[in-house]
Amino acid sequence: METMIQIKDVTKTFVGKDNAVEALKGINLEIHRGEIYGIIGMSGAGKSTLVRCLNFLERPSSGTVLVEGKDLSTLRDSELRKMRTRIAMIFQHFNLLMQRTVIDNVCFPMEIIKMPKKDALERARELLDIVGLSEKEKAYPAQLSGGQKQRVAIARALATNPQILLCDEATSALDPTTTKAILALLKEINEKYGITIVIITHEMTVVQEICTHVAIIDEGNLAETGTVGEVFQRPRSRAAKKLVFQGEREQYEEMKGKRCIRIVFTSNSSFEPVIANMVLTCKAPVNILLADTRDIGGVAHGQMILQLPEDNVAAEKMIQYLRDRKLEVEELNNYVG
Repeated sequence: METMIQIKDVTKTFVGKDNAVEALKGINLEIHRGEIYGIIGMSGAGKSTLVRCLNFLERPSSGTVLVEGKDLSTLRDSELRKMRTRIAMIFQHFNLLMQRTVIDNVCFPMEIIKMPKKDALERARELLDIVGLSEKEKAYPAQLSGGQKQRVAIARALATNPQILLCDEATSALDPTTTKAILALLKEINEKYGITIVIITHEMTVVQEICTHVAIIDEGNLAETGTVGEVFQRPRSRAAKKLVFQGEREQYEEMKGKRCIRIVFTSNSSFEPVIANMVLTCKAPVNILLADTRDIGGVAHGQMILQLPEDNVAAEKMIQYLRDRKLEVEELNNYVG
């Protein structure tokens, strides 16, 4: 696949009066044309700094950012401004001009590049139709819901026919139902127009809903990359496990068995009552500490974390039973106290 964005050994250090903060530490990433790429991490991990380096709103302290093969550090200011028309951005708090109507907000980036007003209005109406807000063109942002404001922001971002759309926590201010609708709209735009989308988020559910690939940022480091399915099924890094396992788990000191396993189900394995059958076959109980199901790329994926009996023979028999049924089984260390 064609490489759209290449990040090579990028660092970013913010120097204050009394200290220096390393926000990014030698990041290497490749994002291909047409992907919906998630960059996820906890608050303060460095992900928003990274996305701002992709269009040089923040200049890296060192390293290289290539967009469509062009090194952004070598571009003159005029060339960089032109490149930025191909890299649009939407934000958590929409950043709409409150004194302008919806259609004037969408026209704004076209005014900047001096597009004729008639052409700009025609393009703006086209975009409002795409985001489902044709009837709101005369409204002001204060008269819109959060989801409608974000749809206006998406229409405005698409005004200059960008090849890349950067979304910095674009759904964090929205309720779950509205978030789902906005993500569906972004997926539709990606499929219809082939725009490469980079989504910055701290929510694993957002990545699982829409992204094809994911990078996990932890304290300025690149902890892990891969397809969303790979990272969900076999998280390797501490940061990935924390996100996939839904945060740090409490220590269950009152429970006796120390041995825990994580099982991953796909659509092919989610119909058999495998845990019930395992308990009946092995004649020993288990404790279910976590169970959930996610939709990843249109395929149902589930996970369970089980606390096994203290009897090692029974525990080994259970693990073998699950593996015989072609399930992913991973042993977890120190999951319970």
